[in-house]
Amino acid sequence: MSTLLNGLIPAAFVLIWATGFVAARYVAPLSEPLVFVAARLLLVALVLAGIAAVMGARWPRDRAGWRDALVAGVLMQGLYVAGVFWSVKHGLPAGIAALVGSLQPLLTAAASEPLLGERVGPRRWVGIGLGFLGAGLVLAPRLGALDPAGIPPTALAVCLTAMLAMTAGTLWQKRKAAQADLVTNAAVQFVGGLAFALPLALLAGEAWPAPSLPLALGMGWSVLVNSVAGILLLMALIRRGAVAGVASLFFLVPPVSAAIAYVLFGETLTLVQVGGMAVAAAGVALAGGGAARRSR
Repeated sequence: MSTLLNGLIPAAFVLIWATGFVAARYVAPLSEPLVFVAARLLLVALVLAGIAAVMGARWPRDRAGWRDALVAGVLMQGLYVAGVFWSVKHGLPAGIAALVGSLQPLLTAAASEPLLGERVGPRRWVGIGLGFLGAGLVLAPRLGALDPAGIPPTALAVCLTAMLAMTAGTLWQKRKAAQADLVTNAAVQFVGGLAFALPLALLAGEAWPAPSLPLALGMGWSVLVNSVAGILLLMALIRRGAVAGVASLFFLVPPVSAAIAYVLFGETLTLVQVGGMAVAAAGVALAGGGAARRSR
């Protein structure tokens, strides 16, 4: 049962994370991005606080605990989520956003050795390389069909910044909050994200969207699945494994996003894309095999 669970948790995380890009595309015509993200963060913080109360979970005991969770929240929830939603809303294709996000494992793996003392061996580097290659093969046909001049440079820059913030948040979470309670730490993180996104939405002058069933469905999925389930799975994975191995799971997000887009939006998959999915899966399996060793 334990072995089965260890296999299901990463698979569930990849599926949930991949739907985040689909959700951003889904709500783009329904709401301004920053106000949607701010409302989402508020609702998630309330849900997690309720779960923590039922569980009797321990909240941070000192100022440093609150500070560390808030910083992680600004990076992982405020900058990253708001950046992705804003980029997609302002013309960046969801596939490009997923491809930018798949660059995170390279940066995380490179930084995990000097910052966390995790030695990233040759096998893991090969796996990461295969994961990047597989993700590129999945998205290559779509990228080739796009006019590069039509990709908004500002939106692309914002998405790149969001990816860097997520990388920093992952490293910070591993280094500073390894012993924190998962539920209460996540709740505080979403408060940190809200403290970033809400003032930004107000400064941008974004209006609250008109209520509708599609918007409610998009918000419900974003809150309960992408946020509550997704962030708890991510933090559990970070706590259980080496950062480089956990981050390598993000290489599967673009292929899974492409598959979901095929089901929901009728986007076809070529043989190259199917092959890319297999290469990415092999890379993740290789990069995730074995625990990273601590440098001495």
